[in-house]
Amino acid sequence: MTPGGADGARMGALLAAPRPASGRLWLTNARLFDGTGAAPRDGAAVLVADGAIAAVGDTGDGVPEGARVVDLGGRTLMPGLVDAHAHVYPHLPTPPPGAEPLWPGVGSHVLGAALRDALRMGVTTLRDVGSYDDLVFEARQAMRYGAFRGPRLLTCGRIISATAPGGRWFTGMYREADGPDDVRRAVREQLRRGADFVKVMTTGARSVELEDPDPAQMTVEEIETVVDEAHRMGFRVAAHAEGLDGTRIAIEAGIDTIEHGMYLNQRPDLLERMAASGQVLVPTLSCFYGVAGAAAPDGDADSDGGSAADLEAPPTWSLLLVDLALHNLEQADRTLKAARAAGVPIAAGHDWAPIADLGVEIVRMARHGLGAREALVAATSTAARALGLADHVGTVEPGRLADLLVVDGDPLERPALLRDPARIWLVLQLGEPVAGAALERDPVGVAPSSPQPAR
Repeated sequence: MTPGGADGARMGALLAAPRPASGRLWLTNARLFDGTGAAPRDGAAVLVADGAIAAVGDTGDGVPEGARVVDLGGRTLMPGLVDAHAHVYPHLPTPPPGAEPLWPGVGSHVLGAALRDALRMGVTTLRDVGSYDDLVFEARQAMRYGAFRGPRLLTCGRIISATAPGGRWFTGMYREADGPDDVRRAVREQLRRGADFVKVMTTGARSVELEDPDPAQMTVEEIETVVDEAHRMGFRVAAHAEGLDGTRIAIEAGIDTIEHGMYLNQRPDLLERMAASGQVLVPTLSCFYGVAGAAAPDGDADSDGGSAADLEAPPTWSLLLVDLALHNLEQADRTLKAARAAGVPIAAGHDWAPIADLGVEIVRMARHGLGAREALVAATSTAARALGLADHVGTVEPGRLADLLVVDGDPLERPALLRDPARIWLVLQLGEPVAGAALERDPVGVAPSSPQPAR
């Protein structure tokens, strides 16, 4: 069975999808960026039928029989954004002195609001690569039964880690396991919980002072056992991979996605191996910017003239970790360029908060060597491929689910438009208009018009 399932039928993320919109929808007069890497084209039109893309054509083709019409006015129509690396947990406020303590259930509401915000910004699919306790499973089930709308949500359950210092920092996020038998059991536990994929810590984490990226955190046999058991059951594997030793083992073991991997520029042979095997790199530039905070360089200017330093709060991390983040950012820049040159598939993953701001990672990937078109592909079709969902989302092609985004302007010219709520004109989820500035300004005007006669 192909990792991820032959057709994704067992994925909790797909089982929890809301009901698709019924009927036919004709999205016309669009500038189409289809996510495949092809150049955008004007005057495009897309037919949506019962929540899926039925046809891609031209405005001049005429309105298909029975279809309701939405005129996009030349705006950019593209796939919904896919974030391949998100930590989906609530960032809770700290009550001021004297205020009542937070009730235990407040986190669920805060997380629900964050997921709604992500959908509002065009993020229609999120891969959770580590959160606390069971909130992600609870939120996904709540969305399944109509409590609120949010992105399609994949989760790994608990991250599989060796017994290590990180377990003290991330209580409720890790499942520590030692030895092949315990590791195999840990994989099975996550699948039992409803995980869509498995994540393993092949190295320590840069966000923990007591952990060093080298040596590998787990043995070759332990890592190979994770891959063997997950792939045997038809599920994909993601590797937290920072130091070169653990990254090498992850690649050689056949792990599907390499998260971070910032030192790979020092091992061109490993990049060549990834390119040959189709293993995906998720470079996560924003986590390095986030830890570095105001110390981050300003070379990552966005298209509005701001700088990366403007985008982050002052450093709140230890000086050791800030210095490490600056070094890792330099290495990640080199690796992104080297991976692109080697032909490694590259997917976008924000790896920071808020989860709604995948746009900043797209801006940074464009500035660090991909260019706007490749960065948008990384956040659509390649990210969908990384998740094992390429047959479902990530491109505007017949047969794909109608998770679509309409942007007021051209994000290929200005990727930073994807960070501006006013420019997120319309978001469709399974063909249903669910969010966007147009709905907020004029819900009736953006609603599909009456069916038009066929021409």
